[in-house]
Amino acid sequence: MLLSLSIAAALVGCTGKDAAAPANDAKTKEAAAADSGYKLDESKLSGVNRFSKDDLDPSKDACTDFGGYVNGKWLAANTIPGDRTSWGAFEMLDERSQTIQRQLAEQAAAKTGAAGVDKIVGDFWATGMDAAKINEQGITPLKGHLDAIAKLDSKEAVAEYLRTSAAKGENTLFGFGPEADFKDSRNNIAYAMQGGLGLPDKEYYEKAEHKDKLAAYQKHVAKVLELSGVPAADAATQAQNVIAFETRLAKVSKSSEDLSRDAELFYNPVSPADADKLAPNFPWTKFFESQGVAVPAKFSLAIPAFHAEVSKMLGDVPVDQWQAYLRFHTVDAAAPYLSDAFVQEDFAFYSETLRGQKKLKERGKRVLDTIEGQVGEALGQMYVKVAFSPESKARMQTLVANLSEALKARIENLDWMSDETKKKALEKWAAFTPKIGYPDKWREWTGLSTDRGSFIGNVMAAQEFNYKWNLGKIGKPVDRTEWGMPPQMVNAYYNPLQNEIVFPAAILQPPFFDPNATDEMNYGGIGAVIGHEMTHGYDDQGSRFGASGNFENWWTPADTKGFTGRTDKLINQFNGYEAAAGKHVNGKLTLGENIADLGGLATAYDAMKKAAGTTPDPMTDGLSRDQRFFLNWGTVWRRNFTEQELDLRLKTDPHAPANFRAIGAPSNLPAFAAAFSCKAGQPMVRASDSQVVIW
Repeated sequence: MLLSLSIAAALVGCTGKDAAAPANDAKTKEAAAADSGYKLDESKLSGVNRFSKDDLDPSKDACTDFGGYVNGKWLAANTIPGDRTSWGAFEMLDERSQTIQRQLAEQAAAKTGAAGVDKIVGDFWATGMDAAKINEQGITPLKGHLDAIAKLDSKEAVAEYLRTSAAKGENTLFGFGPEADFKDSRNNIAYAMQGGLGLPDKEYYEKAEHKDKLAAYQKHVAKVLELSGVPAADAATQAQNVIAFETRLAKVSKSSEDLSRDAELFYNPVSPADADKLAPNFPWTKFFESQGVAVPAKFSLAIPAFHAEVSKMLGDVPVDQWQAYLRFHTVDAAAPYLSDAFVQEDFAFYSETLRGQKKLKERGKRVLDTIEGQVGEALGQMYVKVAFSPESKARMQTLVANLSEALKARIENLDWMSDETKKKALEKWAAFTPKIGYPDKWREWTGLSTDRGSFIGNVMAAQEFNYKWNLGKIGKPVDRTEWGMPPQMVNAYYNPLQNEIVFPAAILQPPFFDPNATDEMNYGGIGAVIGHEMTHGYDDQGSRFGASGNFENWWTPADTKGFTGRTDKLINQFNGYEAAAGKHVNGKLTLGENIADLGGLATAYDAMKKAAGTTPDPMTDGLSRDQRFFLNWGTVWRRNFTEQELDLRLKTDPHAPANFRAIGAPSNLPAFAAAFSCKAGQPMVRASDSQVVIW
């Protein structure tokens, strides 16, 4: 995983009253759609998860069970669809976004003489939906890859294959690409990361509690090899070798918790000559040359112990074991784009076994997922013309400005931070760059050649194109207009290296943002999200980057100690949440997101109160302005998980499960207790010695 979103902080990932979203700014969107040649049938769009007073459970007390009070009825009435592993506000908006994307992709595919992004999206859609041709082709599209692996006869040949496959964007073993230099964020350098594992985290190879998943993975490896043409008995033996190979890599890999809580792990600047000494069997000077990149003076060889071990493995692992590993991962990576047998096996392990998904997504959804992953911004260019208006962007800009002022006031009034550190914090605040809806400059796709001949052919062409496009950034100034997410993605993020907060168009819908809603609902939704992303600039990792995006220490020792004391209390709070019998939230893994939730919600509340001024409380549906603010926050985080998905997230996800995000931040805010007349000692009222106030 490389790299801007690895170190960036993202916001995530039926019955009931799911009203349709308002057709806001309909005339503007219709005009934009007409100019683009695309039409959107809004009658086909699914509902959104908007707060309704009818969802509240009067048998529950907001002060003792806020999650049950605001979400219990909805969660009980809305089971997880068979083709999902979780279901809530994010997933409902994702379904809505995909319905829009499908209409656009179908129209693009039907265009005669299409060019540019229309042709790219149309070719992906047409070939992805041609099940008959995909099944007829079988594994044939991979024959050249598999033949090359079969011919490997020495460690030198293996190393050369790793280089040549990487040059096509098919590097299984480690991540490689550009990112801003931690010490000079204006310019890109190359980063090499760990990789090579098929399971979600190193602990799946090491801990007894995951034995069943490791055994299931070994069976999956054997099945994929068998489907690729390896006799069953040989496939079983090769699968054992693949597991042994990956277990060795896991021992020198960093865990999800390690990577989420120490940004410095990503930055280990070395000269290529020194990297060659560390990994003599895989010389990095030769790797740069093979990728068509000028050998730089330095690059970041992150997790050096991992790369040293890879070099050792090139020297002492038998070639046939390397071949089994490379054959499996080549086919496994391609499986979602191959014939039905490969797709079903891919689903059976990665979705059903690991995540508890009961049903394979229908083909159209899978193709759209592929388009988003490979050419997402091309489709996004169409999406914003029919689904996002200038009026919505202007309203968001006002909200961002209001949240920004509220955050400034909170920093200025901190009682635990010195004036010296506050000055630096405010310099960073002043340098925030907000991005709303979609890029001001769209990415250029000239040079990507797609056709109607092969779905996986288009996927591989895009992989190679994207890889080379990324490599072209190494050694050049950072393009600050670029986005790390496409507009149709329901998410948001903060990038510390650019000190930017980014809100794609698709998240700007209820329950997050509704142009027809009262202010407190928007402040409790997208306002808290805006505050969340801003606060990421000051979480335990974002706070290690300065106003310019450089990795630097701008804290006094006393303020660092004060900050750590407060974050330790937050870790303990979340460690106390039991997500399932005997399975607790990992307060350290989720610390950054929990800091952002706490600061974001507090900042949004301040901004709402300032915006309301002396305006009388409207008491909508018998609920106060403050109550509705917190109730919409809770609505954002209503979400059901399969048992397997929840277990996976507890191990690997830097976000706490949604039900704990709904209650965690409010339980630390006196404003919540006041809004619902809570009393000391109730679960949603933290005692003064356990209450956390950071930003």
